[in-house]
Formats: sequence, structure tokens, C-alpha cells
Amino acid sequence: MKIFKFGGASTKDADNVKNVLSLISQTSEKDLVVVISAMGKTTNALEEVLKDYFSGEKETKHSLKVVYDFHYKILIDLFSSTSHYVFGKLNSIFEELKYFLDTNKSKNHAFVYDQVVSYGEIISSTIVSVYFSENGVKNTWLDVRQCIKTDANYQDASVDWEKTQQKISVRVNTKGITITQGFLGAEHTNNFTTTLGREGSDYTAAIFAYCLNAESVTIWKDVPGVLNADPRFFNHTQLYNHISYREAIELAFYGASVIHPKTLQPLQRKEIPLYVRSFINPTAPGTCVGKGVSLDPMVSSFILKTNQVLISLSSLDFSFMMENNIGDVFKLLHEYRMKVNLIQNSAISFSVCVDNKFDNLEPLLSKLRENFSVKWNENVTLYTIRHFNPTEVKALAENKNILLKQESKETVQLVIKE
Repeated sequence: MKIFKFGGASTKDADNVKNVLSLISQTSEKDLVVVISAMGKTTNALEEVLKDYFSGEKETKHSLKVVYDFHYKILIDLFSSTSHYVFGKLNSIFEELKYFLDTNKSKNHAFVYDQVVSYGEIISSTIVSVYFSENGVKNTWLDVRQCIKTDANYQDASVDWEKTQQKISVRVNTKGITITQGFLGAEHTNNFTTTLGREGSDYTAAIFAYCLNAESVTIWKDVPGVLNADPRFFNHTQLYNHISYREAIELAFYGASVIHPKTLQPLQRKEIPLYVRSFINPTAPGTCVGKGVSLDPMVSSFILKTNQVLISLSSLDFSFMMENNIGDVFKLLHEYRMKVNLIQNSAISFSVCVDNKFDNLEPLLSKLRENFSVKWNENVTLYTIRHFNPTEVKALAENKNILLKQESKETVQLVIKE
């Protein structure tokens, strides 16, 4: 049994859906779980629906039509006639979404987010499954929410591994091709839809691999594999042939975008190799993440995280920042769901660089001001270099406004105000 995961770029239009079918045919794999993300930028488009829904100023009719028309165009290009039953399926899914929006009474943004945004994966996996069937690739469509059980921490749910293992063991046939959704789960009390965090489809693939004792996981992307830097921001990038689990976890922790941070732990526990390969050039070997050498080739990794917030705290009476103070800060960071990417402290100050992805900065700052003197910088960029050399650091820092620098034996981090 192998697990294939296809992201939004791989199914962003009809030609790419056809390419996915061709790719699977070329691999000749017979026993697969195929994890499908929402098509193209559908998640972003559904977030616009949600924005309109909560603003109260706009009707959702227009933003919903944008999402519908995008998928309708793909169906027109894939299927010969609008009388094909898949068009009815698309209409039914959208009617279900509209019904939820019309009848929902919850004001919990995270809850509503998960119920609405989840439709991207439901639609994409349905289209891919039907298209495969129409073209001779027999498959079973599986609602992943019947398998992956979580807590009710909407937008970033934690997996209940025992219940998930039981469900997957019963519902997934280890023979043949199963097509399912990434990113989604369901909380085990009321079965409301949950999501595993943005880019959580990689994690979904790892969950299935772990529970099925899969031979491998392959993530198909629009890049050749894991590169030593993001080609959108850096020139002359290099492909890694092999990365150890440990190094990949380090890179994911620091924010490397190719592999989701949660993906690697379950794979490492059972030593299941992870391949990152190109759906544009599927015969190329890509990158293998597994046991063995740390990096091949051994070149520096450059990681960039934009839209960060640097928060600097000091005690109001200039007393030392001790364990109890820092403990209070971390409790608040957890409460306001801030992802901490860098920490630095001295006798009387404490600084953190965080992701404000849940838009909780203002209430957090208000709470911190009760006990600390607070300074902050928004829209800063965090650069991380693994296995750096001084020349690279000097070149990166040249003519930049460096707010904070931190260096260890293998890693240097720079917080820069662009």
C-alpha cells in the first residue's frame, strides 16, 4: 500500500486533473490511497465566502458563484456533456453548503470556518474520483471525516490516534485505489467537520500511512523536490536528493514550506519514507526523506517567513525576567494561538517572533500590557539559515534593517524589517 498526495496546484484546472490520471497510470500502482487537496486557490475563495458571511455587509451569493463557476468550468473541460451526473453532484454539494450558511446559528468563527472551507476538498475529490472512473481507473471515494477523528479545536484540530486507527482499519480497503480528502477530520462527539491546519493535506497522507503501515508516502508538487531555498525569493536553488527525518523536522519547524510540520513525526515512528516529487516531471526521482545522511548534498538551507510579529517585553519594575514571568507569557501565547518561531531573552527583556495567523495580536498585546512593558514590530521577515557559513549570513544581512539576530552552532536567524 502506498499513499499519494496531490495539492491544489496539481488539480487547478482540467489539464492538470488529466495529468494526475496520466501520472497514476504511468506509475502502474494498483494499491493506493490518493489524498486530494482543494483545487487551485479554492480555499482562499471559500475564505472570501466566509468573510462576506461574517461581515453582514455583503451577500455570499457573489463569492459563492465565483467558487461554483471555477469548478463548473473544470467539469465542462473534463466531461463531454452537461447532462453527466457529476454536474448534479456539484449542484448538490453547493446546495448543502448554501443550506449550512442559511441555517447556521453559531458565531464561533473557527467552527464556521471548518464547516465552510471543507467543501473545497469534498468537491475536488468528487471530481477526481468521477473522472478516474470515467476513464477506466476504478476507485472508491471515501469521506475522510469518517476516518480521521479529532478533538473540537477547530482550524487546528488534534488527531485522536486510537479512534482514527480503528476507523481506518475498518473503512479503508488495502487493495485497489481509494480517493479521499486532505486537511479534514471530524470531532468525535458530534461529528462536526474539523480541519488540521492550513496545508494539512500532507499530514492527512502521513496519518493514513501510519495507520495502514504503508510502504511510502509521495507528495506530488510543482517543484522538483525539496529545494534548499524557496525559488520565489532566492536564486540558484539546489535540490536535496536525501534528507534525514531529523533534519526535515528541523526544516519544517523553522518554516520550510514543502513539508508540513506535523507530517514527519508519524512517518518517522514507523520509518516510512516520504518522497517529494514533481507532477510536472513524474519520472524524476525528487527528494527522499528517511533514514540516513542528514543532507545530500550538504548545502545551506534558507528559510523565509514573512508577515511575522516581533514582540519585545520587559518587566515594569526592571526586575529580572525569570521562569515565572516567561511561563506567564507562554500561557498567553498559547491562549491566543500564536506560533512562536524565535525566542530570545536577557536579564530584563524577552523577545518572541510569532505568526499572527488567527488575528489575535491586539487582544494579546492588551493582556501583556497588564504586567509588562511591551514593544512590537509588525510585518517583519524572519530568515533562518541551517548549516550556514559566515559569507552567506553577511550577504543576506547586507543593507538590511536587522532587529534581532540569534546564532547557534548550526542555525542563524535574522529578524528583518524590510
